[in-house]
Amino acid sequence: MFTKEDQLAVSTLRALSIDQIEAANSGHPGLPLGAAPMAYSLWTRHLNVNPKASNWPNRDRFVLSAGHGSALLYSLLHLSGFDVSINDLKDFRQLGSKTPGHPEVGHTDGVEVITGPLGQGLAQAVGLAMAETHTAALYNTPDFPMIDHYTYTLVGDGDLMEGISYEAASLAGRQALDKLIVLYDSNDISLDGDLNLAFNEDIQGRFEAMHWHYQKVTDGNDLQAISDAIQAAKDHKGQPSIIEIKTVIGFGSPKQGTSAVHGSPLGADAWAQTRQAYGYDQAEFTVPEVSQAQFDQHVLERGQKAYQAWQDLYEAYQKAEPEKAKLFDLAFKGDLPKDYDAHLTYQAQGEKDMASRASSGKAIQALAQGIPYLWGGSADLSGSNKTMIDASGDFMPEARDQRNIWFGVREFAMGAILNGITLHGGSRVFGGTFFVFSDYLRAAIRLAALGSTPSIFVLTHDSIAVGEDGPTHEPVEHLAAFRAMPNLNVLRPADSNETFAAWKIALESKDRPSLLVLSRQNLPLLPVEAQVLEEGVRRGAYVVSAQAGDQAQGILIASGSEVSLAIEAQAMLKAAGHDVAVVSMPAQNIFDQQDEEYKESILPDGVRKRMAIEMGASSAWYKYVGLDGKVLGIDQFGASGKGDAVVASYGFTADNIVSEYLAQFDN
Repeated sequence: MFTKEDQLAVSTLRALSIDQIEAANSGHPGLPLGAAPMAYSLWTRHLNVNPKASNWPNRDRFVLSAGHGSALLYSLLHLSGFDVSINDLKDFRQLGSKTPGHPEVGHTDGVEVITGPLGQGLAQAVGLAMAETHTAALYNTPDFPMIDHYTYTLVGDGDLMEGISYEAASLAGRQALDKLIVLYDSNDISLDGDLNLAFNEDIQGRFEAMHWHYQKVTDGNDLQAISDAIQAAKDHKGQPSIIEIKTVIGFGSPKQGTSAVHGSPLGADAWAQTRQAYGYDQAEFTVPEVSQAQFDQHVLERGQKAYQAWQDLYEAYQKAEPEKAKLFDLAFKGDLPKDYDAHLTYQAQGEKDMASRASSGKAIQALAQGIPYLWGGSADLSGSNKTMIDASGDFMPEARDQRNIWFGVREFAMGAILNGITLHGGSRVFGGTFFVFSDYLRAAIRLAALGSTPSIFVLTHDSIAVGEDGPTHEPVEHLAAFRAMPNLNVLRPADSNETFAAWKIALESKDRPSLLVLSRQNLPLLPVEAQVLEEGVRRGAYVVSAQAGDQAQGILIASGSEVSLAIEAQAMLKAAGHDVAVVSMPAQNIFDQQDEEYKESILPDGVRKRMAIEMGASSAWYKYVGLDGKVLGIDQFGASGKGDAVVASYGFTADNIVSEYLAQFDN
């Protein structure tokens, strides 16, 4: 039962949220005022978290998908006892504060995922729920339910208008994620005006068509009705749940129910009137003792009891299931088994040429043997991306321990779901599609980079060598665009062995996502010892083929399939009296982080005859070749035809490389 003390606590939650916005003179008051009751009901009666051990593996996850309502989340975190102080609330949206304009994982204690770009929170919540089911299947036993929790997300109309919400919700329905519960803040208003100007869907019909359980609460201020609906959702099995809760945006304020209250501070006079409407007379940033007591009792104390019960179970688990417990600890710490790469054997000279997408597939098979919690899939391109784990079946409601995920043709949702799975902990995950379709999931990759989330993206068919499918399927600008993104590994390996080393880098990363950019066509093995090659890839660039003498006259720099072309051209230039070294640069961002001594050893300052070769936009290479250097790139779209013919028509032949080099430097 809810009491008048609970009602006061809801008013306190609203007031703290608006105090933040008024202090910053910036923010979104509409959602906190309208949605505070549903958040309060969830947090105080259902959500199992321990604010003093906020990374507890079996905590419930809460995602504020409508991240513009961040003031509400920060108020919840503060009142519940997370490491968010009153002073942090006072610094809302200020430079360097713990309370940025939109929630950021790793920046603010208790924030599970980055949200703000609408729809991604919902999709990441789907990933969290998928991870819950998979890790439960991996680590639980009948006597030890180590993973058994819910994922909740609060979404708004904007989240549900975004296309990613359809993709993610559809997959959630197919996967029967019955521990995923969505609270839908349904207030009939969007930023620009009345919702029905742009959106008049039958939400019940839509979600039931996607195999969801639907409920509706007609009064968004009815704490008991909201709590009862959440309990009914928890009790419902076999389907994810959405609860549509009818609210009034900016409830209690003079402009309630209008778009004017969505994203602008109320102002002192309107805030005073709103307080009066609530009968709330506390000073700004003040928490009444009775309100704090509600959060202490219903969130902190309840969560600590649940946490202690789990800790007791965990100690018994360690004794009864030592091997599972060891694996559990490794996975949730983000570590890998000691010899995780023992089955990954480098190819020897003379072995058959392989496309890097094929060698990536070979790496996945080997690494899956060494990492029992590695899983992944593809956006309906597994046959082309080579992402299936052969020794496993399909991850499905009836087979949660299996390791092949069928994402369907849902690239954007796949990217966000990967982030949710990764942030849940307890496993490592990858997802694949064609490199050109990375445009569809770029926003998810960006959030992974911003949130230091080490998701792995397998992106194949990496250049105009795709051929017959034509320019719509031939990435040109993509490498340059992703290389411009901070905190992102962009790895474009030149042969099978570089691909194996790239996979190791991606798996060992704990604080940044990785793109594995892979070829459709076969690539010859580079003439480099495996140890030298792996160290070189780990440092982003290395000399793959040098000339006799102390220093070469020139340098050819390339990545991916173009490295072997550069080696062919090197021999031809040697015959013409020009000594050049060939540098393979699979990861510009990693090379840029090396010390100056190493950089000088690879690209000596005194060697100014430098030519970069890559089947993509040229812009990213000029910082390596300099103004007096040469870039053989592609600054236009591709063409349809046989792959070899298309590649040659754009000048990517050894003969043309030689001609371009001599035209630039033979003087």
